Amino acid sequence: MKTIAQIAAKLQGYDPQALSAADVNTFLERLVEPVSATEDLPLFSALGRVLAQDVVSPISVPPHDNSAMDGYAFAGDQLVAGQPLTLRVVGTALAGKAWVGTVAAGECVKIMTGAIMPTGLDTVVPQEFTTAAAADGHITIAADVLKTGDNRRFKGEDLMEGSVALAKGRLLAPAALGLVASLGLSTVTVYRRLRVAYFSTGDEILSLGEPPREGAVYDSNRYTVFGLLTRLGVEVIDLGVVRDEPELLEAAFRNAAQRADAIITSGGVSVGEADHTRTMMKKLGDVAFWRIAMRPGRPMAAGRIATTENQAKLASIAYPSSASSYQNDTNQPHSGAVLFGLPGNPVAVMVTFLAFVRPALLRMMGSTHSAPPLLRATSTEAMRKKPGRTEYQRGLVTTAADGTLQVRTTGNQGSGVLSSMVQANGLIVLHHSQGNVAAGDTVDVMVFDGVI
Repeated sequence: MKTIAQIAAKLQGYDPQALSAADVNTFLERLVEPVSATEDLPLFSALGRVLAQDVVSPISVPPHDNSAMDGYAFAGDQLVAGQPLTLRVVGTALAGKAWVGTVAAGECVKIMTGAIMPTGLDTVVPQEFTTAAAADGHITIAADVLKTGDNRRFKGEDLMEGSVALAKGRLLAPAALGLVASLGLSTVTVYRRLRVAYFSTGDEILSLGEPPREGAVYDSNRYTVFGLLTRLGVEVIDLGVVRDEPELLEAAFRNAAQRADAIITSGGVSVGEADHTRTMMKKLGDVAFWRIAMRPGRPMAAGRIATTENQAKLASIAYPSSASSYQNDTNQPHSGAVLFGLPGNPVAVMVTFLAFVRPALLRMMGSTHSAPPLLRATSTEAMRKKPGRTEYQRGLVTTAADGTLQVRTTGNQGSGVLSSMVQANGLIVLHHSQGNVAAGDTVDVMVFDGVI
C-alpha cells in the first residue's frame, strides 16, 4: 500500500496548492483499493452490488433456433424474386415444445413467437404479410416482402454456452439481473458491501430538532451525503455532527476508522485558526490537504486514517509538505479507512462528491464501471470562465425543437445556494483550459439521473 508521498511523487508537477481536477482523480485512483471479501447473494438481493467473479453462461441463449414472430415457418429457398409464394399449412408449432413432423416443399408450419424452428425450416413470414385461402389451408406470401432467414433467432444468438455473460467488476443493474436469471442462475458472487462512515464538523452546525441560534445553520450536508451514499449502495454509518473540539474529533475519527472502509467529513479542511479537524487528520493519519483548481469546492483533504493499533506507527512519521521533498517512505504500513475531507458549503460538498469521491468509492466497491459519458449540449447563454480551473455550473438540460440538447444555468451559482442543485438536472462541466462560453457554444454536461 503506497503512502501519500509515494503517490504524489508519481504525479508530474504535483502541487497540493494548485491541483487540477484530473490530477485529483488520478491521485485517488492510486490511493484506493477494492475490497476483497465476497458473498453469494440471491438475485433479489443483488441489485446495485458488484460482481466478484465472471458469470459464465451454463447454457446457450436462446437454447434453440426459434421464431421471432407469430407467423409461418418454411424453407426460404422457395422464395423467388418478383413472385408470390403459396404454401400449404401442415401443422402448428407452439412455444415451449418442439413440433414433431416433416415439412415438404410447398408446405409450411404455423408458428408462435419463441417456438422452436422445425427441422429444415429457416424463414418466418409474419402473419400480417400473408393472405389465407378461405377453406383449403393455404397461405400466400406477397412478392418481395422478405428474404431467406428473416425472423429467425439462432441458437446462442444472445449467449453461447461457456461464454462470459457478465464480467467481474460489473455493477448489477436491473437488466443484468434479468440476464443472470435468463441463464437459470439464482445466485451471484459479489464483493461485500462497502462501509462508509460520515460526519459533519463545526460548532456552527445545528442538528435537526435543535432550536435556531445566531450564526448557526442547520446541517444539510449530512442528509445529502446520506442520500448520495445510499444511492450508491454502500452501508452508511452515520456519526452525526461532531463539534470542533479535539477530544470529540479524535473519538469520531477513531470510531470511524475502526468501523468503516472510508470516512467522509464535511467542513474543517480549509486553512482556519479555529478548525481542529485538519490537526486531528494529521495526527491520526497520512493525509494530503489540497487546494483544487476548481469551482465550487476548492479545499479538500484525502488520505488514510489508521485504526487504533496503527496509530503508534503513524505518530513517528513526518510527511513533507511539497512534492520536491518526497523520498522513498517505503516501509510505513497503513491500514484503516480512506479519508475524504470535503468542504463545508452544501453545493461544494455535492460537486466534490460527484467529481471525485463517487468514482473512488466505486473503485473500492470493486467496480470497473467507468464514469457515465458527458453529454454534449448547446448553451443558451454566455458564461464567464477563467482558464486554469475546472468549473461545475448547475444546469438544466432540455430538448430543443430540432431534437438537440440545450442547457442553461440555474442562475446564482454561489456554493451555498442549495436550491440550485434541486432545480438542476446536471452539472455543466467547463474544463481546466476552457475559457468564456458564448451562447450557441457546445458544452459538456454531467447528468444527475439516478445519482443525485
